[in-house]
Amino acid sequence: MKKVVDNPRLIYKCCKLYYEKNCSQNEIADIIGISRVSVSRLLKAGRDEGIVQIRVISPNQLGYSELENDLENLFHLKEAVVIEHDPLATSFDEQAEIRKAAISLLETCLENGDVVGVSMGRTLYNICGENTGAVGQFDCTFVPVVGGISVSGSSVNAVHSNQIARGFAELFGSEYIEFFAPAMFSDKTILQGFMKEKMARRIQEYYRRMRTVIMGIGTPNHAMSTMIRGGYIRQNEIERMVEAGMVGDISLQYFDREGRTEAFRSFNDRVAGLSLEEMKTVENRICIGTGSRKAEALLGAIQGGFVNILITDSECAQKLIEFKKG
Repeated sequence: MKKVVDNPRLIYKCCKLYYEKNCSQNEIADIIGISRVSVSRLLKAGRDEGIVQIRVISPNQLGYSELENDLENLFHLKEAVVIEHDPLATSFDEQAEIRKAAISLLETCLENGDVVGVSMGRTLYNICGENTGAVGQFDCTFVPVVGGISVSGSSVNAVHSNQIARGFAELFGSEYIEFFAPAMFSDKTILQGFMKEKMARRIQEYYRRMRTVIMGIGTPNHAMSTMIRGGYIRQNEIERMVEAGMVGDISLQYFDREGRTEAFRSFNDRVAGLSLEEMKTVENRICIGTGSRKAEALLGAIQGGFVNILITDSECAQKLIEFKKG
């Protein structure tokens, strides 16, 4: 004879009476005609088999949908995703939340056949560099939007665009293309000549088909800046650009608080890859940036039209809203 605790119908009925009808375990035992011990076992079976799913939600999380709505309305974003800012959380915990939010968002954006651009930097590496296996299967092609060869040693190689493209391709069971070019050229005319080569023209063809790009955002005052650690720019050069109004960079290209790039054109024009003007034509422009120190750079990126989908945390979201309203 089959045991009561193995009966899916009774498990469901018991769980419904307990969790939805607020019946006590003794009342359920009388209704169904089983022992109080059997009721307890049925309730446990319901949790073990996933019939009942219990979530504990932070009280702060309840207000994040309002922050997301405010960001979308104030900045005319297609979508905003806000995660909790916990000052007591470790960097590992924070990275895990960003990774989860980014993967979840990409799973809703990606379609088979898509070309997906990726920038460079520690933020994107933390999403795709864990080697935990594919999270889903998509017939996509991931492409670097900036050259993947560093001017420095190997200490920051993992955060370069070619490695990032490969990491995202492995994460989503997709293909990837490498861009074998210096991220930064010493002369604009040399870069222009290089971009006429067959390999560079092939990359540009992928750019024209790109539907989604995912990027991190750099700030001029961060000691771990990929720009400085990668040898692309010296600290005194950054200081001069800050004096000219620079607040951040995307794919090594600088802009000011209003999203203007004219003051930094002599630098930006030497970057190999998708220009910021070209980036504005991509349908889904996803940017990830957390913490209040990223807020001004994100403000410039959004106002410049380089970003229309944002993943951030509650601290940065509130700062952005203050900037806009203030």
